[in-house]
Amino acid sequence: MILDTEEYIEQAYLFRALGERLPENQTVQDLLLQIKNELLSTTRLPMAIDFLLAELKHAGAMASAMARLPHYFAPFQTYVIREAEAESGRFDMRIAVDILRSEAEYRSHAPRPQGLFMFQLECLCRNRLKYDPGLGAIAEDPLFDDAWKEWIYIVRAQIGLIDFAELIYARSAYYWQQRGEEPPAERPVLFDVKEGKIAWANCRKDPVFLFLALQRHLGYPPVPRPKKADQAPNLIPQLQAKIGRLEIRLKLLEEDTKKGAIDITKFYGPQPPSADE
Repeated sequence: MILDTEEYIEQAYLFRALGERLPENQTVQDLLLQIKNELLSTTRLPMAIDFLLAELKHAGAMASAMARLPHYFAPFQTYVIREAEAESGRFDMRIAVDILRSEAEYRSHAPRPQGLFMFQLECLCRNRLKYDPGLGAIAEDPLFDDAWKEWIYIVRAQIGLIDFAELIYARSAYYWQQRGEEPPAERPVLFDVKEGKIAWANCRKDPVFLFLALQRHLGYPPVPRPKKADQAPNLIPQLQAKIGRLEIRLKLLEEDTKKGAIDITKFYGPQPPSADE
């Protein structure tokens, strides 16, 4: 079900606070307990957090509890947290809660299905999440009607085989405008003329350009993704080690020039005692 705006506003605060406080080396259980007292008590989120806390105590995971609250947490939210809690550890929990924060903020402003779908799909692509379960979770979102669900399952079956821009173009009003025909009842239009033009312009191009263009025109938030590690703190020690190695080589070359041979005995380590001793 689609929640009230205030529920999404409080969800956005929950996930923002989690993302900011996770680096403090506190457990998720302790953080949820803290943030619960900061939330608006007239919403249902504090009760949902109580259920999450109970599941964390017994199972040590949140995703299973979110899956049992489908009337409150959307399937995509549950899937993102499940991937973050997976034993493989490839998907960071901080990125997961940042995704859910951005999504909750977007939901609080009456999003269009086109924008929400593109945001969720781009989250899968940018963070290398699994398409099959991810698109299955997206299809079950309450914002999408039966026509959208049917098309999302088609995308799940054909993504990687057919250019994604072509899939959008074929279900846009621009496609039928170019053909001079009316769309049949079994193929309802899901994207308008502007979105169809963007898809047509990006056919057979890098999908990144399609995502960037649609993000600008649909107005959904930029997708959170892993940040590159800052190498600056390690740069000076690495340079010092390289300079030290260069100095040793220069000394060896100088000795070779002066004596005609390099005395390598000084590089010998302590010798073990012989058997006669």
